[in-house]
Amino acid sequence: MESVELVTIVNTQIIPISIFLIMMGMGLSLRIEDFKRVVKYPKAVTIGLTNQLIFLPFIGFMLANVMNLAPEYAVGVMLLVLCPGGTTSNMFTHLAKGDVALSVTMTAIASLITVFTIPVVLNYSLDHFMGQGNEFQLPILKTIISLMKLTIVPIAIGMLIKAYFPRFADSSKTYVSRFGIIFLTLLIMFLTYLQQDILVPALVAAGPVSLILNILTMALGYYSSRWLKLNIAQTTSITIEVGLQNSTLSMFMALTLLANYKMSFTPAIYTLVMFFTAGILILLLKHTVQSKQKSTESELGGVDDIDGTVAKELVE
Repeated sequence: MESVELVTIVNTQIIPISIFLIMMGMGLSLRIEDFKRVVKYPKAVTIGLTNQLIFLPFIGFMLANVMNLAPEYAVGVMLLVLCPGGTTSNMFTHLAKGDVALSVTMTAIASLITVFTIPVVLNYSLDHFMGQGNEFQLPILKTIISLMKLTIVPIAIGMLIKAYFPRFADSSKTYVSRFGIIFLTLLIMFLTYLQQDILVPALVAAGPVSLILNILTMALGYYSSRWLKLNIAQTTSITIEVGLQNSTLSMFMALTLLANYKMSFTPAIYTLVMFFTAGILILLLKHTVQSKQKSTESELGGVDDIDGTVAKELVE
């Protein structure tokens, strides 16, 4: 098979199908009650979504302007910040002992909202960074429909499976999450192989902005949560949700909708950065959660069998 045919198959078939499966996997963790959490816990959800949907794109846009990036790399930054959360952030939240329910709720709601915001903001970004009348304009309605097929539809299917076949959903969601990580890794390797001649310049150009963006967004999630008096489990979730982006969806838009490999390099490099920083963050936050829980147990009279969730809710 010629390399051009392989690239076409990957971009038009393998990537969309894989994203569909990954998003369906997220639906396997969702129930209608999860969306009601917006009303039940409005403060935490509002803080998280405000960071994801407003401050995250603003920070990305400012960095893309001040870092003197090539237009394609700048658009890559915007692709990242327009696709917050994802199943990866849910998995890392679990590992960090954060509020997984809050993480899943934020990811689900953000996925529904960004279907409509991505085409508008992305077209503006393309005009701003690539110049008016550039060849990469996206038809808004067609793009919304494409994103709905890859986000809302599979999430809904996953939720239906969760509702009618809960045991199958519970046993499958872990494997789907692992598949998401493996697929993202293979996609980056594939991208690196195809564009190995510009790999080093891309790392030099997009590496610093990826690291700065990741650190700033994690700091935004952490300090905004602490300043507004969320507990440590909620703070952990929001920190990870704001700092980890849906790189797979970002690269899909770059490779499939925009058909530009250079735009996909920033999301690819950001993925490597966020996995590294998230690993460090997990160790720090996990230690903090355990310390707080032990302190809470001691304050409650040394009860050994206190429920972890209750301890988290008590820790401020």
